[in-house]
Amino acid sequence: MRPYIYFLLLFLGYGVSLATCSFFPTNEVWALTTFKEAIYEDPHLVLSNWNALDADPCNWFGITCNPERQHVTKINITGSSLKGFLAPEIGQITNLLELTLHDNNLIGTIPKELGFLKSLKVLDLGMNQLTGPIPPELGNLSGVTKLNLQSNRLTGSLPAELGNLENLQELILDRNKLQGTVPAASNSAFSAKMHGMYASHSNLTGLCRSSRLKVVDVSYNYLVGSIPKCLTNLPNASFQGNCLRDKDVKQRPSTQCGAFPSKSHQVPKSKHRPTEDVPKHQKESKPTWLLALEIATGITVGSLFLVALRTAFHRCNSKPAIIIPWKKSASEKEQLAVYVDSELLKDVTKYSRQELEVACEDFSNIIGSSLDSLVYKGTMKGGPEIAVISLSIKEEHWTGYLELYFQREVADLARLNHDSVGKLLGYCREISPFTRMLVFEYASNGTLHEHLHYGEGSQLSWTRRMRIILGIARGLKYLHAELEPPFTISELNSSAVYLTEDFSPKLVDFESWKTIIARSEKNSGSIGSNGAMCLLPSSVENRHLDIQGNIHAFGILLLEIISGRPPFCKDRGSLIDWAKDYLELPDVMSHIVDPELKHFTYDDLKLICEIISLCIHPDISRRPSMQEISLMLESSIDTSVSIELKSSSLAWAELALSS
Repeated sequence: MRPYIYFLLLFLGYGVSLATCSFFPTNEVWALTTFKEAIYEDPHLVLSNWNALDADPCNWFGITCNPERQHVTKINITGSSLKGFLAPEIGQITNLLELTLHDNNLIGTIPKELGFLKSLKVLDLGMNQLTGPIPPELGNLSGVTKLNLQSNRLTGSLPAELGNLENLQELILDRNKLQGTVPAASNSAFSAKMHGMYASHSNLTGLCRSSRLKVVDVSYNYLVGSIPKCLTNLPNASFQGNCLRDKDVKQRPSTQCGAFPSKSHQVPKSKHRPTEDVPKHQKESKPTWLLALEIATGITVGSLFLVALRTAFHRCNSKPAIIIPWKKSASEKEQLAVYVDSELLKDVTKYSRQELEVACEDFSNIIGSSLDSLVYKGTMKGGPEIAVISLSIKEEHWTGYLELYFQREVADLARLNHDSVGKLLGYCREISPFTRMLVFEYASNGTLHEHLHYGEGSQLSWTRRMRIILGIARGLKYLHAELEPPFTISELNSSAVYLTEDFSPKLVDFESWKTIIARSEKNSGSIGSNGAMCLLPSSVENRHLDIQGNIHAFGILLLEIISGRPPFCKDRGSLIDWAKDYLELPDVMSHIVDPELKHFTYDDLKLICEIISLCIHPDISRRPSMQEISLMLESSIDTSVSIELKSSSLAWAELALSS
């Protein structure tokens, strides 16, 4: 009877192996899907074939699997301008040999979960915008040979745990904001030629333990102390641009080097549970009960075989359920743990909700609204008038990634300082009640859109419109050419241009954070004076946040300003399509001009039409930069009082209105 049991067990294993189809691990597909979900800009559409319903990701762009197509072994997506966060779920792809995301625009922190990738050989996250410290957990990547984190914004000190990487050959950390000392020391005399001499390993700490290191580059950080003796065989260029005490290596000026406290990192000690002795099986048995046991076992094995067969069949004919961890339901309260850089908002004013509630009269003074936000007007006690934008999103839909993105946007907006750009005064972030607000200086004359399309266009004389155009051009020139990195307006249109009391334009970017908030896109509309349904340009076309998109939008905005017509009207179609027959024909060019205007300057009109044609040219390479556009406008358009008085007998009255 005993051979009968062995036969059944063998049959069970063979049957299950036949019935079980080639099935990719669900957790790896899930991890890749969550990676894609954390990317909110993919301008080259490299992730377009990453289908969440596809149980086999081996044909996805940038993915390599093992020959049996059972596991993902490589993720290599370089130079693709991906913007988003590095999902910690990547740490679940435990068979990964290479993770290369070089030269993208990844933000946020390096997830500590990458320390689970024990098979990893190459980790390359260089040339991104990652912040925060280097996780000590990367010291668990015992098989890694290359670690590249160069050209990010990493802070904190170098973890001593990197010395655990015994196979590490290349360590590239240049051009970050790393502080502290280089974690490499020896308790005994140690030759500079350590790579060929195996000294007592127990006396070494930090990078001195990595005996296979051939390339180290920690240049252009803020490291202090001295170069460890075990690393002096490396080129001087590997350590230049720091705050080290070394006369032979070019370091930063002392004015750039402060007193940076070095943080010590301790390698966690592993605790092992004592092994327990396994009792030996007795050889003696009683034939009577053994017979009964063998019969019962045979029945059980047969039943298990049928269950296994049915389960395998079901798995082969069904797709795995993909759960996106940060698309939480209303009942879930957990937040993803995302490192937030405490230095990010240190120079930005933080307002309390109570302060803003008092300033905005219990949030009753609403001056604007959209699907995603409310805009309030307020006056700070003893201070300026303010515009407060409150993000309309429920707490259960807010995630750690959105929080970090919100804070990065606040920091990005806070660096803008120009007369033609709206100034961010501060922000509000509170948990109860859930609040995320941006506080801008208030422009008392509303938006350019309101003046052009809601019956107040008569206040905008030709000269005043030219001044507004010049102001917008100066603002865009500043954003594109005078800032590093450049800044673009997410949705450049007449609603993004606010006017001060003297009709000076202020560019305000309220929409940039919308790019990662999942929502149903609905066209927002308004009724024109002639009864036609006119749509805002934001609902017509979705543009990438880039300089070329801004230049194209500026051309449409110029056309909107001189014509007084919206960019798109349901009954009339696109403004560009309507105007293209007039733009290049001098005899009919004047038909573009807003009928509300009593006079205009033909030379100005000719120049504006020329710039419009250049800005909307289908060949991007032929579009001018904002520096060129601004120069064309500044050198040709005269907005002085004298030119306005000469142009019309009504100009005196218009001048009085503007004063």
